[in-house]
Amino acid sequence: MVLQTPKFPVHITGTHGVIIPEEHAKVFADAGHKRIHIKAFFKDNQIAFHGALRLYQGNYIVSFGKRYQKELGVFPTDFFEFQLFENTTTYGVEIPETMKAVMESDTEGYSYFEKLTDGRKRGLIYYVKRFKNEQTQVDKSLLIFDNLKRGITDPRELIKQL
Repeated sequence: MVLQTPKFPVHITGTHGVIIPEEHAKVFADAGHKRIHIKAFFKDNQIAFHGALRLYQGNYIVSFGKRYQKELGVFPTDFFEFQLFENTTTYGVEIPETMKAVMESDTEGYSYFEKLTDGRKRGLIYYVKRFKNEQTQVDKSLLIFDNLKRGITDPRELIKQL
């Protein structure tokens, strides 16, 4: 059974934080889940994303950046709803199908990818996801895997064409 909460009201704290009520956050924290799947609701809009559940100054908090705020259509003064779900992804974020295909076709590159830290893997996945064009996603995934096979591990260099 996947852990989940009911919908609950939230608002933006600071520029991009959302405080998660302790009764909802503790369910995930006590089960050892640091990364969660989140659905956000505002009027007729709904978005889903993955994030880290962090304890900060006595409050559980999730980042809700400007990109998500714009996508959902909320302003810092708005109240909206969150619903939390257990993260069931391998890397803490959904992998684009195009990147999965590259992972399956380039087993050597994938083996180097697997040696990276979880955060670095997520960063590369987010990098590939930001491109809307599927061919660009494939090209960027291939570039990353080729650079990994060359021994490059610096995230800034991994995404550069040599």
